Formats: sequence, C-alpha cells, structure tokens
Amino acid sequence: QVQLAESGGGLVLPGGSLRLSCTISESFSRFDAVAWYRQAPGKQREYIGTIFSTGPTNYADGVKDRFTMYSDVGQNTVYLVMNSLKPEDTAVYYCNARARDGASYWGQGTQVTVSS
Repeated sequence: QVQLAESGGGLVLPGGSLRLSCTISESFSRFDAVAWYRQAPGKQREYIGTIFSTGPTNYADGVKDRFTMYSDVGQNTVYLVMNSLKPEDTAVYYCNARARDGASYWGQGTQVTVSS
C-alpha cells in the first residue's frame, strides 16, 4: 500500500515562510505527478499546484508568486516552499500522488497556521 507522509507544518507569523514535505513510500518514478491541496475550516479543498515527474510545475493563481514546489527523486520527496504567508493561508495541507496506473493516493495532511 502506497503511503504519503506530509510534514513541516506549524505556527508561523504573517510574512514568514515554511517548507512542507511529502514523502512517498515508493519510488517517485512510479508516479506521473504530485499535487498539493489545502483545506481551511469550513471551506472546500483548494488546489495549490502540481509537480510532474518530468519536472514541470503549475500553480493556482492565488499562490504562484509565493509558493514553489520541487522534488528530490532520490528521497521520494516533494517539497512545497511557502513564502510571504498570510493568515488566509491557514489550512490543513495535503499532498496527492497520481500513479502511472491511474491510482491516486493522499497523505494525512499537515496543519499550517499563520497568526500573530
């Protein structure tokens, strides 16, 4: 069973930065892409961006100037670097891996709280 583990969340001041990690239990080469989502209390899950196994990335309009994704294939890990954080970025952040056979896997989420 494929497992994804997010980490790196926490409490940060407005304007601060965090780096989230998504570590996959199997080789990254098995997957087409990894995406990040977030869900704030009382809101629907929101798409943040995708990094493809071949390297390209795309981002939602609301974060593309502040968030960056990259991967460490050797560590089977995808990172989400978040800069200039705002209180409205407060949410549980999830990663999703899409396997080449079409299967989709989710992590358990990591809480990010932006507050003074």
